[in-house]
Amino acid sequence: MPTLVAEESQITNLKLMFGASGVKANELVTTLSSEATIFDIIQAIIKTKPTEIDSPFSVLDLRVVIDLMNKWTTNLPTVKPFYAVKCNPNISLLSTLASLGSNFDCASKVEIESILSLGVSPERIIYANPCKPESHIKYAASVGVNVTTFDSVGEVEKIKKWHPNCKLILRIKPEEETGARFCLGLKYGALLNEVPKLLKAANIAGLKVTGVAFHIGSMGADAQAYRGAILLAKAVFETASRLGMPKMKILDIGGGFSSGSKFDEASLSIHDAIKSYFENEEDLVVIGEPGTYFAETAFTLATKVIGKRVRGELKEYWIDDGIYGTLCMTVYDYFIIKCSTLRFDSKHENATYKDTKTYPSMVFGPTCDSTDTVLKKYPLPELEMNDWLVFSNMGAYTTSCATNFNGFSSSAKNTYIAYSS
Repeated sequence: MPTLVAEESQITNLKLMFGASGVKANELVTTLSSEATIFDIIQAIIKTKPTEIDSPFSVLDLRVVIDLMNKWTTNLPTVKPFYAVKCNPNISLLSTLASLGSNFDCASKVEIESILSLGVSPERIIYANPCKPESHIKYAASVGVNVTTFDSVGEVEKIKKWHPNCKLILRIKPEEETGARFCLGLKYGALLNEVPKLLKAANIAGLKVTGVAFHIGSMGADAQAYRGAILLAKAVFETASRLGMPKMKILDIGGGFSSGSKFDEASLSIHDAIKSYFENEEDLVVIGEPGTYFAETAFTLATKVIGKRVRGELKEYWIDDGIYGTLCMTVYDYFIIKCSTLRFDSKHENATYKDTKTYPSMVFGPTCDSTDTVLKKYPLPELEMNDWLVFSNMGAYTTSCATNFNGFSSSAKNTYIAYSS
């Protein structure tokens, strides 16, 4: 197994990165050598910290975040990323992204506070929530967060009252069916026939509308949906021009990005659409709001088997995390679960499974709710108490949506920082 020590240059660079953002350098306890995989890292944590590991824990792989940022700047060099903090507000992830030059999409006072606490300038924040509490608008004004989204006359009135110097971005609803499993247009976005009224309301209020935003939805959206939404945004730019309003300059293409092959498809669609519809727009600023793209694959979750029952061929296990915790996304049928197993002997050395046969297995979370079921008839080797189940791709809308139901505290779980091969 690789040593639990990184090359000195790697450690120095990472300590500088986090030290500048207020994260303690000694949190970099699992930075490993360049040969280490994330699986090696988890084994090393369990082996070297056996007395500390009494609850599920996650590992944040900084190399994944860095690689994803490199891919973003390669595929979408003209699109400024504003990371959606709601996806995963882990302070080490935010620190890494800030150090890599990311901006931030915040949707509440608390999210704005967390970003400002890292020393990030308020100019790198967009308050991307079309309906905000008045107290949060007042706070944004007090700290200099001066760009926000809106999609109603009521929001214009609130902003005029509490933040009259704020610049506005009009959130619109894509007209086409995008195929996304989470269609945000059900809740947010102005229809095209509502745009003139909203632009006039902002103009009368003395507020400057500086751009257009949309969101095609998350999970499985058709990459071609960006083309239709960008064309619609162009129509809003032209409407503002016809009304004699100041020229818009911001195009916010929203989020919904994943990090796999669909990102390549989306990048091509976005690039072609901007070239087709905004080629003659001078000084155009294009921004995006990726969340899942950066967070999902960067986190891996390790859980311990705390109970077992055998009913014939069916094996039933209890683990120390579940759907009320980090595994909340497993309740959705389309969530692809990647699960591996780990076993250690009494000396905390890695042990092998004598029987390589797999059995249909039920895996339950720790709460008393019977719906707290993580896996149903999932093929696993026969497990024993204190074995480990390791879940990949557990960074997007996991810890941020977790609860403390039944006294199992999600906030108490450790996240270790790593740098894998």
